[in-house]
Amino acid sequence: MSEKSITAIIVDDEPLALRGLKHRLAEFPEINIIDECANGREAVKSIKANSPDVVFLDIQMPGLDGFGVVRAMIGAPAPLFIFVTAYDKFAIEAFEANALDYIVKPVEEERLKDAIHRAREALKSKAATSRESKLVELLASLSADEQDRIKELINDPNWTEKQRYNERLSFKDGSKVVVLGADEIEWIDAAGDYMCIHAGGKTHIIRETMKALQHRLDPERFQRVHRSAIVNVGKVKELHPHSNGEYFLILDNGQELKLSRSYKDVVARFI
Repeated sequence: MSEKSITAIIVDDEPLALRGLKHRLAEFPEINIIDECANGREAVKSIKANSPDVVFLDIQMPGLDGFGVVRAMIGAPAPLFIFVTAYDKFAIEAFEANALDYIVKPVEEERLKDAIHRAREALKSKAATSRESKLVELLASLSADEQDRIKELINDPNWTEKQRYNERLSFKDGSKVVVLGADEIEWIDAAGDYMCIHAGGKTHIIRETMKALQHRLDPERFQRVHRSAIVNVGKVKELHPHSNGEYFLILDNGQELKLSRSYKDVVARFI
């Protein structure tokens, strides 16, 4: 594989989703799509025949689902798997330390860009083989009850809405995966291309856009108060108006944040 070429297979049982992902990936010249598959069985056959570098894999598919595709690679060389799912975080937290990445539908350009960057870096490293082997082993180790639970979640028509905003937020901070309860997060601010998540007196730095991170948070609990700041509404203790139309928020830990005039409609949440 040349440095600028990454062979990929895309898998989704929804034709529109498949075309949409293909269109998005066309913006990345280093990605060479060598096959498109409409179901899990096609995917397994194509992976074994073509040995792609990366597989963009939908999770919910009839018959052999995305997890089944990964399990089917036991004993065979495994590519990098990037999960593409409409189900925000379901069961992903169990695999996140080993899977290369996951993208929540609708696919956003920044998230796709980040995933491709990770794939590029992983393919340069011998750790890629080890990571995917661990993923295969982890999926293979699921008990029948755990597999049934995953299928139950997938088939629950109300699951997407119930789980859209998870009670836990997981993210990669350096080489480790950190899982925080939503209520633990006090505020979030931007620092260049990175986001700083403040919780329990600690600051976790992650590479993610403000827009993408905000999409993962329940707007009933987290509000944008500035171009570069999000606050946990439940942590706000005091609200002080300023003469220029801005406000200052005082959190229960004593932290002071500015609420800019552009977000003055948020004031009603604190009154």
